[in-house]
Amino acid sequence: MTERKSKMLPLSELTLLDRFLFDAAMEDKDFHKSVLQIILGKEITFLTKNETEKELRVSPLLRSIRMDVYAMDEDGIIYNSEMQKQLKYDLPKRSRYYQGMLDSSLLEPGSIRFNLLNDSYIIIITPYDVFGLGKYRYTFRARCDEELSCILPDGAVRIFLNTRGKNREEVGDELAWFLEYAEKTDEETVRKSGSEVLRRIHEHICKLKASEEMGVRYMQAWEEKVKEREEGLKEGIFRTKRVLKLAAEGKKKEEIAEMCGITVEEVAEILE
Repeated sequence: MTERKSKMLPLSELTLLDRFLFDAAMEDKDFHKSVLQIILGKEITFLTKNETEKELRVSPLLRSIRMDVYAMDEDGIIYNSEMQKQLKYDLPKRSRYYQGMLDSSLLEPGSIRFNLLNDSYIIIITPYDVFGLGKYRYTFRARCDEELSCILPDGAVRIFLNTRGKNREEVGDELAWFLEYAEKTDEETVRKSGSEVLRRIHEHICKLKASEEMGVRYMQAWEEKVKEREEGLKEGIFRTKRVLKLAAEGKKKEEIAEMCGITVEEVAEILE
């Protein structure tokens, strides 16, 4: 473990790109509503549900997902907002998996009325450009290849936000300033923006950072994270030793993968 990875930043130095602060801030319905209105550029009705780190699992045999921030408004529209600070190359496919898991959780077992599926937004915020086109916001809806103006009316929207976009004139100042604030989370950005909404957002962030209770929660979350990392390291060492032992016994990669509960690719990576 490198010093950079193991270093714990003070709560006062966290930005909205840090998942702990993002989740803590979005627990407040008014804060969450303001952020959604900036991102979507429209009025959001009152949020009737608002949860952080919501876990979804449709089967004990399938991989579960943990949503950063999950909400539902009065119109039954679902919002799943994710903060992804670390560079991930699988975000498009990850968003697809999230969409499938989310949809699977919305209907009662045995339901045959698929039109009961809620409309949904999956929103992923990153400090890097997933698609490399210099945009602050990339909005995806299913379209017909033969007629691009024909959008599939399935109610599913996926949005990728890039804090370092360059098309401010296309998205408007408020979203551009918010995304800059997400990365810097400082008074200077708020002052430059002149936005009252951003001012209220910043005031809430300052209260959280000054809260003794939030400081305790942050310390506990960090300790849990370190413990999980240490346990993961131990499991990784144990798995590696077992793979090498089985390989030394002449087992094939496919056999090793099945016996260790991992993929053939993971076996190959360990052996290399």
